Parts: sequence; structure tokens; C-alpha cells
Amino acid sequence: MATVLEPIAPASGVDESLYEVVDGQYVEMMPMGAYSGEIASILSHFLGPFAMQHGLGKVVVEVLFLIDPARNRQRRPDLAFVSARRWPSRRPAPDDAAWEVVPDLCVEVVSPTDRAEELLGKVREYFEAGAEAVWVVYPKERVVHILEGFDRIRVLRRADTIDGGALLPGFRLPLSSLFEDEEPPAPAQA
Repeated sequence: MATVLEPIAPASGVDESLYEVVDGQYVEMMPMGAYSGEIASILSHFLGPFAMQHGLGKVVVEVLFLIDPARNRQRRPDLAFVSARRWPSRRPAPDDAAWEVVPDLCVEVVSPTDRAEELLGKVREYFEAGAEAVWVVYPKERVVHILEGFDRIRVLRRADTIDGGALLPGFRLPLSSLFEDEEPPAPAQA
């Protein structure tokens, strides 16, 4: 079992359900936009039952993972798949704040508050920790970037179908099922 450094307490008023730990320091996460949250929920709705029915592993939403014990790096992907190979399917996740396993697949759904550099840094960290794939979903553009390495990327558009590859063999989801037909409404102007 890894030794976890105690992070410095979050600033007063920080909602502890919306944080990550970077080098032992709490970092507040901005809440996901409503449309981005809906996309994450839809993806979880399809991916979770598939993984469970085929005994492939667990799909979880907004769970904190200890991805680098040496640097006390804890990340919270919007959605993650942990294979039965890394964590037995019938074994419950621990009750600790951070799950000491690296997900096989990390999914980030881009929200209006996300910064490109920070997101790219998280993707790099996932691969350095041992993730096998990262999906970055851009709801506004209706595009998904499938990364099978930090420098290997496929771009899928609304007319394409996402597949689970070697991690989730047989999983296929037309992106038209993920993205609504109509553009989301523009934010109200103040």
C-alpha cells in the first residue's frame, strides 16, 4: 500500500467534493457545465452497463484516484473505467477519499470553465501513471479525441462511432447517441 501524504486543507468554503490534489495541495475544481454533465451522464449510462454485463470492470463518475503516490497526485476524471485486471469486478472500491488504482481509461468532458493547458497536463499525467487510453469529449464541437498514448490521437465527429478497442472489446456507441441534434442554447447575455 502506498504512503499518502496528508494534503494541506482546502481553503475555507471549498466544496470538498470538487477538488483534486496536486503535489500535496488541494486544488479546487470548477463545477462542470450542465451540458457537459449531461454528456458525461449519457456516456456513463452506455459504458457502465456494458462493462458490468461483460465482466470487464467498473465505470465510475467523478471519483478521486491516487495516480502518483510519490507526488501525492490525486485526479478526478469526469468518467473512468477500471478493468477487472486492475481491480476485481466483485471487489468494492475502497471507502477512502482517493482510490489507489490508476484507471485504464480516463474520460474528460470539456466544460466552458476548463483551460486547455490544464486539461492537456491531466491527459499527460494519466498516461504517465499508466492509463491505457484517454477520451476527451468536446460537447460544443461534437468531437471526441481518442488518445491511445500522449502523441497518438484519433478525432471522431458526430457521424462516427466510438469503440472500446482492446479495453472494452465489443463496445460501440454512435456519437449521434451522445450528442443532441440541436445546438445547445447560447448563454444568456447580462
